[in-house]
Amino acid sequence: MSAAPSRSALFAFGSVSFAYFAYAGLFGTYAPLWFQSLGYSTLAIGALASLQSSTRLLSPYAWGWLADHSGRRSLLLRVAVAGALANACCYLIPGPYGWIAAVTAALFVCTAGVVPISEAALAHFVSSGATLDAGRYGRVRVWGSVGFIVTVAGSGALMQAWGVRSFPWLVIALLSLLLLAALRLPTIREARHASDVAQGVLSVLREPVVAWFFAGMFFTVLAHTALYAFFSLYLVSLGYSKTAVGLVWAVGVAAEVTWFWFQGRWLARLSAHAWLTLAAAVTALRFALVAAFGSVTWLLLLSQCTHALTFAAQHSACIVVINRHFPGRLRGRGQALYTVLGYGASGVVGGLAGGALSQALGFAAVFWGASAAGVVAMLCTTRAWALERAAL
Repeated sequence: MSAAPSRSALFAFGSVSFAYFAYAGLFGTYAPLWFQSLGYSTLAIGALASLQSSTRLLSPYAWGWLADHSGRRSLLLRVAVAGALANACCYLIPGPYGWIAAVTAALFVCTAGVVPISEAALAHFVSSGATLDAGRYGRVRVWGSVGFIVTVAGSGALMQAWGVRSFPWLVIALLSLLLLAALRLPTIREARHASDVAQGVLSVLREPVVAWFFAGMFFTVLAHTALYAFFSLYLVSLGYSKTAVGLVWAVGVAAEVTWFWFQGRWLARLSAHAWLTLAAAVTALRFALVAAFGSVTWLLLLSQCTHALTFAAQHSACIVVINRHFPGRLRGRGQALYTVLGYGASGVVGGLAGGALSQALGFAAVFWGASAAGVVAMLCTTRAWALERAAL
């Protein structure tokens, strides 16, 4: 890409990020309450929630493969979102548990394509060759965090006023907004590079630096499964009120937003693998603090501030590495592997292991386990960093 992307194009990508993560925040936070209102048991609700991690094991890669082989990322993104919207409308049709489960699974299959396709398209749009413009990328990606915050806060008030049965209508509204945003994206048809033919995904994965990168990424995100699945439950068990839990979460998201907005100034100060090593080390420290001093409010808030490094900086550094090693028409599958290994496999493993640990030893044990995963991640990222330096 030679010319700087237009503001209208960046606005369109930012709108996609805002709408998708607004939908993700709504669904992740309030879907269990809606399922409960339908009369489902906790076990049945857990089975529905697990469908998302299960579909992330295969669906993102299938979407990434289609995007890479067609080169028509914008069109495929619109197809994925339109499919998600059509499935969400099916929630309005009353049916038994099997019907709701089938609709939910189909919805997740469609939304699984949004992140790998949109991230690959955005990375292509704000890159010059294999060099990502971190500043522009961060100022687009930050709107995803904003969308998440706005929806989690605002949807609670709306459902308080309209009732939890308004949940399907809110999902439909946000997916409609996402489709409108996707329709505004510039048409991107990426030309096939010579390296795409000479080098496939498997050959890239065999490169030691790439293999160690994915291993470090897996364990870093695995550690964060404790945060996403068990953090609120842990805080409530320590005596924090629901209002306090919300404020603690807000601190972490505020740190995330700050990083994304200013990362253009910071990311170039270290190599991507150095940032990944730092993020893994801080991850180990962060969750050790949560496990040992969760009842000490100021330390808990300090640990939440590190979300800027353990999630936001880690995510941006991952995008830089993927952009470098999966160029051209390999980019969609590289992004898909990031989703599959980072947020599919880790979600399944982390959810099962965390549930077993919490039941046997309590919630603190889950965060000690997360800290240990951070240490393993640091060993993997250190190896990748060493291989990167040796190649220079």
